[in-house]
Amino acid sequence: MYAGRRNLALSVLVGLSLAAGTAAAAGKPEAAGRALGLLKDHASAGRVSQADAFSVRDVIVDIDGTEHVRFARSYGGLPVIGGDVVVHSRGGQFKSASLTQSSPARVSLTPTVSQQDAIVAAGVAFGLEFAGVPFAQLVVYARGPAAPKLAWQVRMDGGDGMGNPVEMTYIVDARNARVLDSWSRLETAKPTSGNSCIASSASQGKGRSLYAGDVAVSTSQCGADPYQLRDPLRGNATTADMGNATSGTAAVFSDRDNIWGRNTVKDPESAGVDAHYGVASTWDYFAQVHGRQGIDGAGTGTLSRVHYGRGMVNAFWSDDCYCVSFGDGDGRQWGPMVNLDITGHELSHGITSRTAGLIYSGESGALNEATSDIFGAMVEFHANNALDRPDYTIGEEASIAGGGRALRYMFKPSRDGASSDCWGGDVASRDVHFGSGVANHFFYLLAEGAVAPAGYPYSPAQLVCNGNTGLVAIGRDKAEHIWYRALTVYFTSGTDYAGARIATVQAARDLYGDATATAVGRAWSAVNVN
Repeated sequence: MYAGRRNLALSVLVGLSLAAGTAAAAGKPEAAGRALGLLKDHASAGRVSQADAFSVRDVIVDIDGTEHVRFARSYGGLPVIGGDVVVHSRGGQFKSASLTQSSPARVSLTPTVSQQDAIVAAGVAFGLEFAGVPFAQLVVYARGPAAPKLAWQVRMDGGDGMGNPVEMTYIVDARNARVLDSWSRLETAKPTSGNSCIASSASQGKGRSLYAGDVAVSTSQCGADPYQLRDPLRGNATTADMGNATSGTAAVFSDRDNIWGRNTVKDPESAGVDAHYGVASTWDYFAQVHGRQGIDGAGTGTLSRVHYGRGMVNAFWSDDCYCVSFGDGDGRQWGPMVNLDITGHELSHGITSRTAGLIYSGESGALNEATSDIFGAMVEFHANNALDRPDYTIGEEASIAGGGRALRYMFKPSRDGASSDCWGGDVASRDVHFGSGVANHFFYLLAEGAVAPAGYPYSPAQLVCNGNTGLVAIGRDKAEHIWYRALTVYFTSGTDYAGARIATVQAARDLYGDATATAVGRAWSAVNVN
């Protein structure tokens, strides 16, 4: 398929570097080196070109010694969007590669569209008020079935006129200024500070939350100073108050008696308790169920910013600040967006960005959103809070109207009036929150079978897309482990629904054998992913 692949040693080996901050890669350089050599020797499988170079993003080694090494790719020194690849091997023998790039790059690196013209094209698509100065850099765009192209990646920031931040990435063809792709850099729950204390002491406070009742919260104290919502047990994860601003420094919550909040929105600390509790619950879920220490896998704590903006009915994860920002809701239909499954949802976006890196548009964006819904629900089940009973609905605790209203319903996604129950040709063009319904639905059917939750009037026939009402459930425990393995080992930035089926079937076979892999395939067929 690709001539000259035996002559790649110099160009590929020169490109080997351990990605900064990737503890897993830094601790396993031998596996990374082996994988790079295998990628060189199997250039056709990896769509490798002479100008490619690779840096290690992650290394996972199974109990049986199978190695999975995730690489980011550059071409002629430019980042390749959609060029990431995972090399799977055992005993130094190549097994397979997971990737979405369709062909080796053969791209001239000289643009015919200027940087300024690319910014103008992106600005037309943006159509909102700018904030700051737009930024553009050359990249190679290798997402989708077309051959890789030289493009400008343009960053544009602004607002939507209703107090919500908008941060967009546009991919503009460097030959004709056509917008090839776009996505939000804020990964949201719905469609659209440093520590100066050198030697703090750990303590446990009492939190009076909005949604989870009275809960224990891990705090810290610096000498005789007030206590802070800073969790030394979980990487110094910190919760701070934005005071309804959207810029500037958030003030870390502090308190003299280590008793936080009053279970009411009138006390700003109460929402802070929910966020702090949610972050701790999410950390504990991934540590205890999947053996992952924090979002980055290296034990780094996150920043939570509550009371972000005015009336924002949303929450979002941002890689730029390694933080989650929570709106207060509109006070009429939605309260503060700090409930447990929303917090788990947003933090899971951070995990996705540091593993598969699913691009936030099209079917990969839908899978990104579904991953956050899936793990948000699983965090809720793991916490098993009596006042926030675990379920397969997302965000319902923040609904002031009540009556079971939620942002999304995993067992019947179309219940929200917009999400897809079944895969179809239009899923890739839908908002990623609505396209996520297909994977949410799959996960529910896989874990629970074609049985509606108590109180919802759906027959088995109404819960499947292909008539297979006898679908056999495998349980939450197996389902969540299969999804996590697929995400961290087999998904890449451009994985679509067909690729997700292949990845989860393989993950199930790895973990539980052929019978479970067959059950995974049947659950995908039940949502028309065949």
